[in-house]
Amino acid sequence: MDNAQQVELEAAAFRRLLKHLDSRKDVQNIELMNTADFCRNCLSKWMLAEAQERNIEMTDDQAREHVYGMPYSEWKANHQLPATQEQMAKFEALKAKK
Repeated sequence: MDNAQQVELEAAAFRRLLKHLDSRKDVQNIELMNTADFCRNCLSKWMLAEAQERNIEMTDDQAREHVYGMPYSEWKANHQLPATQEQMAKFEALKAKK
């Protein structure tokens, strides 16, 4: 596999990940953080950081919209549930271990 093929496959896998996350709006970011130590917001922050490293203009809102498939405020209003006390306790415990 050459470099161009690798980049093509990595981009396709990322698009597939975004599509999968879009199909699982029921999975909350706090659940992703507690299970995998990353969430949709992490993906958007990573995308923004990579854009900045390459001098590509992108805002935080644009990165989030790319990951969420809609403006973040819309996704949050329609799909994000309040975190439970149990979820937050697990999140804080995991954060304390770092």
